[in-house]
Amino acid sequence: MYICHDGKGNILMHKRTERCRDEHGCWDCGGGGVKLGEKIEDALVREVKEEYLVEPLEYALLGHRELFREHAGQPTHWIAFDFKVLVDPERVGIGEPDKASDIGWFPFRNLPDPLHSAIPDTFADYDHHF
Repeated sequence: MYICHDGKGNILMHKRTERCRDEHGCWDCGGGGVKLGEKIEDALVREVKEEYLVEPLEYALLGHRELFREHAGQPTHWIAFDFKVLVDPERVGIGEPDKASDIGWFPFRNLPDPLHSAIPDTFADYDHHF
C-alpha cells in the first residue's frame, strides 16, 4: 500500500468501484502488486502512475504488515510494504476508472466514510508520520 500526500497533512484516497476485488464503495489508498523480476520501488512508481497519473516526487518506506483475509471464501495471506509518497496535488487524476469512481484529498485525521477495513489499523500505526 502507498499513502499519497501533499506535504501539508492531506492524503489522497479513491473510492472503490464494483470492479474491485472487494469492499466496493469504500475509500482506500493506492496499492498493487510487484511483477516477477520487478523491484519494490519500481513497482511503487509504476502503480502511482497507473492509479493516479502522477510521478512520485519522493517516497519513504513506512513499514510492512501481514494481512490475513478472506476472498471468495478462501483464506488469503498478504504481505504489504507501506510507503509514504509525496505527489503534486495539481497533477493527480483517476488512472483506472474501472477501479476508482472518485478521488479526494482528506486531512489525515478526518477521513471519509466508509473506509476500507484495513485502513484504520494501518493508519494508527503510521499516525506519527503525517
